Amino acid sequence: MPVQSFKVNGGNVDVEAPDDMALLWVLRDKLGITGPKYGCGINVCKACTCHVDGKAVTACSTRVADVRGRQVTTIEGLANGTTLHPVQQAWMNLDVPQCGFCQPGQIMAAVDLLRRTRNPTDADIDAIENVCRCGTYGRIREAIKAAAAMMG
Repeated sequence: MPVQSFKVNGGNVDVEAPDDMALLWVLRDKLGITGPKYGCGINVCKACTCHVDGKAVTACSTRVADVRGRQVTTIEGLANGTTLHPVQQAWMNLDVPQCGFCQPGQIMAAVDLLRRTRNPTDADIDAIENVCRCGTYGRIREAIKAAAAMMG
């Protein structure tokens, strides 16, 4: 079985996995990183959103071979030590989660949006395709705007 080498949350990893194995299963089952959630497995719900080289991807539809030599960041690697990322802090300040299942993916999508657009409009935020079955979209929108303000 091939050895896949890449970075996860700042640390180097080497893991035996077939090239076509979904990154989600490598993260969860082989590395024990459970922030990215399995929701649909077909790139629809986006509960598994993480970053590859700083850009949001769905781990369920990304092959592990496609991240060789690259940097993968999950919700677990977003904070700087005990200091939360501004998006995480805004989520807490505004009590965004209801059930919480989709929130790691929602946060990672929001961080990606704020990387690309420092002052997102409602339309920019609404273009995030992550599904929240509890319907906390209003609080998500407010948290993204609050995080944008925190980030200056």
